[in-house]
Amino acid sequence: MAKKLYVGGLSYNTTEDTLKNTFSQAGTVETANIIIDKFSNRSKGFGFVEMSTDEEAKKAVEMLNGKELDGRTLTVNEARPMTEKPPRQDFNRGGGRRFGGGHRDNW
Repeated sequence: MAKKLYVGGLSYNTTEDTLKNTFSQAGTVETANIIIDKFSNRSKGFGFVEMSTDEEAKKAVEMLNGKELDGRTLTVNEARPMTEKPPRQDFNRGGGRRFGGGHRDNW
């Protein structure tokens, strides 16, 4: 059974190959993914690594948590499952044009 690890504190310059190579010191890496911001197309500074066994995942946490990679200190721990977030209701936070009256009726 594969074990997914959260990896935080990644440099914007860290690649998925670098991540995979680094974690392969602890065992077989099934996947290595860096989360990318969809607007800036830049790393969000964290990612996930999936190790092939629980033992390798535990070894990776012990070896790499608090260690430096590409000039940044890593945070490595077991990934928690995603939780359901309530849908966002209101995207208008008070600025801009309002229809049906308001202080900018002259538009």
